[in-house]
Amino acid sequence: MITSPASAPSFEERLDAAPITRTMWLLWLLSAGLIALDGFDFFIIGVALPFLQRDFGLSATAIGAVATAAVAGSLVGSLTLGPITDRVGRQLMLIVDVAIFVIATAGTALAWNAASLIAFRFLVGVGIGADYPISVSYITENVPARFRGRMVIGAFTFQAVGALLGAVTGLVVIYLFRTLYPDTNTMVIQYAWRWMLAVGVVLAVLVAIVRLSFSLESPRYYISRGEYNEASAAATQLLEMPLTITPEREPPVSAERPTYGILFSQAYRRSTILAAGPWFLQDIATYGVGIFTPAIIGLLAFAGETDFMTREMGSAQGAAVVDLFLILGFISAILLIEKLGRIRLQVIGFIGMAIGLSILAASSGLPPGSQGEVGLVIVGFLVFNLLMNAGPNATTFLLSGEVFPTSMRATGAGFAAAVAKAGAVLGTFVLPILQRTWGVPWMLCGLAGCCMVAAGLTLIYRIDTTGQSLETIQGSAVAPDTLVTK
Repeated sequence: MITSPASAPSFEERLDAAPITRTMWLLWLLSAGLIALDGFDFFIIGVALPFLQRDFGLSATAIGAVATAAVAGSLVGSLTLGPITDRVGRQLMLIVDVAIFVIATAGTALAWNAASLIAFRFLVGVGIGADYPISVSYITENVPARFRGRMVIGAFTFQAVGALLGAVTGLVVIYLFRTLYPDTNTMVIQYAWRWMLAVGVVLAVLVAIVRLSFSLESPRYYISRGEYNEASAAATQLLEMPLTITPEREPPVSAERPTYGILFSQAYRRSTILAAGPWFLQDIATYGVGIFTPAIIGLLAFAGETDFMTREMGSAQGAAVVDLFLILGFISAILLIEKLGRIRLQVIGFIGMAIGLSILAASSGLPPGSQGEVGLVIVGFLVFNLLMNAGPNATTFLLSGEVFPTSMRATGAGFAAAVAKAGAVLGTFVLPILQRTWGVPWMLCGLAGCCMVAAGLTLIYRIDTTGQSLETIQGSAVAPDTLVTK
């Protein structure tokens, strides 16, 4: 291996000047696959819930528990496995994460009662929660700064791809059961949801195959621990060129043990609030509306339909159409993230989400089932999904991986994701109750208010990360007078 002279470029400089290598694409594909599992699970449970309700005779509280279990699990996974990732490394935790997915998704498809289903869905959530800090750390630390925003958001786009796959899976399964058993709903009620959830097992196995195809720890992780031989080997594999990393060029980082208390110290408080606060408010709306998208469409657009199968098919079809705009939103984010910057795109997205929710609320003022009401429902969902993914759903994830130093990146990102999932739990469990007590229109107006508050928080605690190296970002994040945005 060639020894770099003192005047040679640092690893940071070599990485930022490098092209995208095959190894970078593989780690990106792995992260994208894990995020796709999240999107699939996020959507498919909304399609499966009406069948689960009838099969297991679920009460309203039990329905909320089933819908909330995975989100609650993701809160626990993010909160506990984020710090562990900073201690044992990204590579080992990826193996654990994939194993959790395979076991838990198989368990959900084979669940024998409501309690077992809730338990396995909680375990699925733990895997999802671990994926957030692992994936964002893995990508941000191992790709050039000029591609970082687009590659992180590109991987996160697979959440929408997974959701769309969930919609298609739901439609295909319902269609097959209606075709095979046209005279009875018994078979579709008892088995359709199992087939829907079983597709998640296949996806988890595919991701496991990608994980086993290569092995790479983040060079930055090794550098943060002062392990320079290991860092040199990892950097050589990542950049696909001989590279020696030395303490002279890459000084050891002070070995602060990553804890949640440090996140609220003066040095990191601004980063923590920016990463966690808007994401919390966004997930109240995103998960509250997203998981129950088929149900909301059914209530607003198919209120007069009495046939169970016709209503559920129509709701699933409508949800599949509006979910196409999730992908369009992510594509918009990829195209705009380096032009507009993270902060501006996040603020625009939150305002757009509020507008979409307001349109949905206004649709209830039209005659039920009328063309005008159905049209407003579709437009409201399109605006909400498009602006959500063009802005906050992409930028909150990206910022959580950029505003913390390497030694505590997974801890900070994990904490932000856990706080966000607390918002998701609030949205999935409380919104069905508010829907019955307040009514759908007022519930949607409340969510619009959350989005506007999130836009304000983003502006107050903004940190510019666009186009900057991770080391430069750390300096601006702790300086109270550095409040520049793109």
